[in-house]
Amino acid sequence: MRTHSKIYNLAIHGVDALAVLLKSHLKRLQYQPDLLNAFIAETGLSLEPP
Repeated sequence: MRTHSKIYNLAIHGVDALAVLLKSHLKRLQYQPDLLNAFIAETGLSLEPP
């Protein structure tokens, strides 16, 4: 099982540092389609056009 770093227990020194941190974590999510699909599935929304 892959461990994920936690971003919720960090002290960020400024908005720029927060943006860099979030971008790096979002970039990693890009390569985990099953996880992203699970997020979407939990919303109950459809990706199909109306």
